[in-house]
Amino acid sequence: MNKAVFLDRDGVLNRNVFYHDTGAYESPRTASDLELHGEVLEALTALTAAGYQLFLVSNQPNAAKGKSTLQQLHQVHGKLESIFSASSIQFRAYYYCFHHPHGTATDLNGPCACRKPSPFFLYKAVRDHAIDLSASWLVGDRSTDIACGAAAGVRTVRVLPDHPHKDVLGDLPAPTCLAKNLNEAAQRILSS
Repeated sequence: MNKAVFLDRDGVLNRNVFYHDTGAYESPRTASDLELHGEVLEALTALTAAGYQLFLVSNQPNAAKGKSTLQQLHQVHGKLESIFSASSIQFRAYYYCFHHPHGTATDLNGPCACRKPSPFFLYKAVRDHAIDLSASWLVGDRSTDIACGAAAGVRTVRVLPDHPHKDVLGDLPAPTCLAKNLNEAAQRILSS
């Protein structure tokens, strides 16, 4: 069995983007909007060197809400993957939920099994990559991330959000620990 770190994307790996048309911070809609937080590559390298397999688990509803196309979201991912590849950082899998319960795109609208806080993708990693959840962590910036990790039985680190936002689930369940960013989260994981 392998140990893993499951990572939310927006707000953890990359910056959320302020869009004037909505007046809100959101995930990048286009590849040109993607910008990593500082020291992310160093943190991911340290986790990999310690034997953790990396997985990205992210809700990406912009296509469902009509703010981006799926092609644009795939281009955002392509840029992210290129950055990691250039730094010799390998993720075992990238898991995206493109659905939204109140979306406008018919094929992506409504409830689904994969949207966090559902632990669907963590269980998929167990099946596909022999992951030991009891030896694994999830790092996220929202309560939905922490609830996802808690439901799967992994330890969790909640990083401080990079923008003001309303967190609909509050702080329940509580994370295993808090960190100001991914670099600090990695340090907490590696010292556990």
